[in-house]
Amino acid sequence: MNRSNWKGPYIQKALLEKSIKSKITKKKKFKTWSRQSTILPILVGAQINVHNGKKFVKLKIIDEMLGHKLGEFVSTRIKFFYKKTKKK
Repeated sequence: MNRSNWKGPYIQKALLEKSIKSKITKKKKFKTWSRQSTILPILVGAQINVHNGKKFVKLKIIDEMLGHKLGEFVSTRIKFFYKKTKKK
């Protein structure tokens, strides 16, 4: 379900503060647990480590990601593979 247009995009306050601080200090790497935050133009070019529930996954923000959520680009599921049996 989409967020109302009059409310504007959601971004966690701490993530917004980190992104503004990273623009000033030229440090482009930081961590976040906020998968529901919307990617804004201020985040373009940053490298964010997003938590997927078990570990942090590196995510490089590019122009095509604007308007999407951080969680859309980090999978929480592990791909399952069957073990192959050796034939004798």
